[in-house]
Amino acid sequence: MRASLIQIDVDPGESVNSRRERAGSLVREQRGSDLVVLPELWTTGAFAYELFGDEAEKLDGPTARAMSEAARDAGVWLHAGSVPERGEDGVLYNTSLVFSPDGALAHSYRKIHRFGFDKGEAVLMGAGDRLVTVPLPELTLGLATCYDLRFPELFRGLVDAGAQAFVIPAGWPERRRAHWTLLARARAVENQAYVLACGTAGTHAGVEQAGRSVVVDPWGEVLAEAGAGEEVLVVDLAPGKVAETRATFPALRDRVL
Repeated sequence: MRASLIQIDVDPGESVNSRRERAGSLVREQRGSDLVVLPELWTTGAFAYELFGDEAEKLDGPTARAMSEAARDAGVWLHAGSVPERGEDGVLYNTSLVFSPDGALAHSYRKIHRFGFDKGEAVLMGAGDRLVTVPLPELTLGLATCYDLRFPELFRGLVDAGAQAFVIPAGWPERRRAHWTLLARARAVENQAYVLACGTAGTHAGVEQAGRSVVVDPWGEVLAEAGAGEEVLVVDLAPGKVAETRATFPALRDRVL
C-alpha cells in the first residue's frame, strides 16, 4: 500500500484559491498511490484565526469540490486535510474530509481537542464529539488532527474501533517540533499502529511551521521524515505488519483499563 503525504507550504502571499488549485495539482501528481494526505487547515493556515470565518465552508464547499475532483482524477483515497467548516448550526468546526477514489465524500471528522488555551481555535471553533474510522481495502484508518496527538485516550478509542493506522494532519509550530516527532512515535508504539502525520511548511500569521511530516511503523520505526520546506513523502506500507506486531508482542492484550 503506497501513501503520499503532501507537506504544502502555507504562504500568506498566496491566495486561498491559488493554493486550492495548487493542492489539487499536487494530489493529481500522486496517481499510483493508494492514499494521499494533506495537512490541517492548509487553505488558511492553522494560526490565521482571522481568516476562519471569512473562509469557512459547508461540506460541499469549494475545497470539497476541488478535492473531490482531484481524488477522482488521481484514483486515490484522499484525506484532504482539514478546512474551517461552517456547520448547519452556524458553528465553526475544524473538519477533516476524506474522499474515495470515485470522488465521493466518504467520511468527515470534526477535531475534538481544540488548541489555544481559551483563545484562538479553542474559542472560535466548536469541538467534535465522535471518533471516526475509515475502512480502506488494506487498512482501517483512525482520524485525528494536530493537537489531538497529545491525548492518548483518543487513540486507544480508535484502536478499539478497529484502527490499524492513524492519519494526523497538522499545522504544528516549529518551536514545538521535538514534541511532534516524539508524540507521533509514541502513538505508534503504544497502539502498535502506523502513524501518518502530515504537517505544513512555511510561516503564516507570524508562526513558523515545523514541517517534518513523518511516517512511523507499528514498532515505532520512522519510515520517512520530511524536512522543513514543501515536500511530498511517498512511503510503501505493509498492512500485514500491524497484525504481525500485535501478535508477536501482544501488549494490547494486557490492557487493564
